[in-house]
Amino acid sequence: MTPSDLRIPPLVPGMRIGLYGGTFNPPHAAHRAASLLALKRLRLDRVWWLVTPGNPLKDNNGLPPLIERLEQARTIAHHPALIPTGLEAGLGTRYSYDTVAALVRRFPQVHFVWLMGADNLKGFHRWQRWRDIANLVPMAVIDRPGCTFAAMGSPAAGALARWRCHESQAARLATMKPPAWIFLHGLKSPLSSTQLRAKAASLVPNAAQHVATVEKGAVSALS
Repeated sequence: MTPSDLRIPPLVPGMRIGLYGGTFNPPHAAHRAASLLALKRLRLDRVWWLVTPGNPLKDNNGLPPLIERLEQARTIAHHPALIPTGLEAGLGTRYSYDTVAALVRRFPQVHFVWLMGADNLKGFHRWQRWRDIANLVPMAVIDRPGCTFAAMGSPAAGALARWRCHESQAARLATMKPPAWIFLHGLKSPLSSTQLRAKAASLVPNAAQHVATVEKGAVSALS
């Protein structure tokens, strides 16, 4: 791990930056596809993959080291506008709210957008200060196969329903005053980190090598 792995990536006032958080254990082609969809539809300049030291809502036993997940994420991202970063470890933040608040406070002239998959919207109401995240930055929820109805029927979706914007307003979202959020359709990949870990563990002794092989093929298909 080098200091550059933990630094905030370069940015300038006026940039539109998507914040896509997670353990990325492992990173996979659906992360890339969701990021590219958001990049295009929201007209973002960058999407930062916030590779977290650990998830407060999950059992982190067996979680690979941060540097290993960062290296895998860079291989999967494979795009100049998709930037995996360990900035949360650098900031010393544990919860997403604290990370977002720190970035908004330090860079008030940058337009940040919180990105998450529809599967995360299902449990968003269990996140620390989730309402405050919605009040800090606009949010984009990227649909995932099989998650649509559960996500839209979730407590968080109901609580934030009055601030949901039509999908046709996607290009304006980054500059909207929060709370404002949008549900983006179009992602077709069914991949998930949980499924990849389970498949790797059940099929081969060297799970990391198997995941890397699966992801290499997936990235090639998307490139």
